[in-house]
Amino acid sequence: MARLTPTVPLITNMLIACWLSQAGIGQGAEVTPNEAATPRFQAGAATACITPPLGEPIVGGFHPFPAEHIHDDLHARCLVLDDGSTRLALVICDLLGLHRSVSDEARRRITAETGIPPEQVLIAATHTHSATTALGGTGGERFQPVLPELTPYQGFVAQRIADGVRCATNLLRPAELVVGTVDVPEHVFNRRWFMRPGSMPENPFGSADDLVKMNPPRASPNLDRPAGPTDPTISFLSLRQPDGQPIAMLASYSLHYVGGVPRGHVSADYFGVVCDELARLVAPEVSDPPFVALLANGTSGDINNINFREPAAPRAPYEQMRDVARDVAARIIEASADLPASRRVPLAAAYRELEIAARHPTPQEAAWAATALPGSDTPDAAKTLSEIYAERVQALAKQPPTVAVPLQVFGIGPVRIGTMPCEIFCEIGLDFRRQSGGAPGFLISLAHGYLGYLPTPRQHDLGGYETWPGTNRLEREASDRMLKEVVALSAEVDATIAGDSQR
Repeated sequence: MARLTPTVPLITNMLIACWLSQAGIGQGAEVTPNEAATPRFQAGAATACITPPLGEPIVGGFHPFPAEHIHDDLHARCLVLDDGSTRLALVICDLLGLHRSVSDEARRRITAETGIPPEQVLIAATHTHSATTALGGTGGERFQPVLPELTPYQGFVAQRIADGVRCATNLLRPAELVVGTVDVPEHVFNRRWFMRPGSMPENPFGSADDLVKMNPPRASPNLDRPAGPTDPTISFLSLRQPDGQPIAMLASYSLHYVGGVPRGHVSADYFGVVCDELARLVAPEVSDPPFVALLANGTSGDINNINFREPAAPRAPYEQMRDVARDVAARIIEASADLPASRRVPLAAAYRELEIAARHPTPQEAAWAATALPGSDTPDAAKTLSEIYAERVQALAKQPPTVAVPLQVFGIGPVRIGTMPCEIFCEIGLDFRRQSGGAPGFLISLAHGYLGYLPTPRQHDLGGYETWPGTNRLEREASDRMLKEVVALSAEVDATIAGDSQR
């Protein structure tokens, strides 16, 4: 599989400049009479607080525990774009994930309150591990395709998402767009490793058949090599008023949460710190309306912030995430300087639901699960990893034969943004970028639901945590089918934008 080279951001920004030049747009470009008659591109942005009440369960690990302290508020960060004929809404939520039913309810309310069609609304989670759950309880509820009713917190999140989009719509104003990329490779590491022969530990199913280990011991002599690549490219879109006042910035980086959060703390993790730092750098003075930053989780299903070749160094709580976030924000700002801007930004969206076979336990897995559970009254905090996975295997058995998987692509000028409701392996994101025309196209994970990890078929065959039944919930070939469909949706968006430009 082809890998991106360090020269890609430079080439990409040259291609973007070429696109803007062909459109007759650039910094300082004169506005012709025909351009003056064209409906103006507009943007509006707002945030809505989705911080949960204390006592709600934090679900980033295998044993949930109650929230005891709010370190920093969680937000639904909302961006609305309008080209005069099409309106798009993008929402990035500081959540581990959100159930499909939460997205459906939020989009229903957004359509009722703003008129934006559901297929033109993108709602995704960042995957912070220090947030409470919008997935639907801490048991098998999250495996249900549709929830019979939302929990109080899920209903709150859906309403606040709708509120945020409505506020962003209220703030629509003339805008221009800057797009670009920057490589920041020093913070991303593949977390799946081949180990030396004989050193692979048993998995929860009592087998040592996995060929790779997720999060192996750091600096271990048994480390062999990473099982896959990384994606160092940050793609970003910057929106500002024609007079230069910043409106919003959307970026995407293929890095899992960073962590370093004390037990019981609620935090948006490095995603929130990046947004705060971008606001500090872009708009140091308080503006009205305020500048809004959004950082989406790219394709980080097999990527984290741990350099496994080196031993761990002591870090204070929140120290590592702040270091990573400040560097990421600074690199984005540096890369965005002096890039050309466009005031004509065609918009388009394509949405489709693809029926994918749900993963069901094999007879051997079902028999193992039946013997692995000592009893139904074991407290959650006392369950072993084997017991937890036995419950997940039994929940998988209750899934329908297929699952409707929501897939979406937004076209924003030269940018193509695709989504999948999974923790996507970075190889899939690299393939989407290549097949959809190159950077700054990118995939966003965990949009419109949570259907587990999405490894490629090759990675699926290697085993490891991300492929275990219960962590992985879809058929082996799911990623190939979903990627093919999202690339097709990207082509549909291309055709729509090309057709609109010829009218």
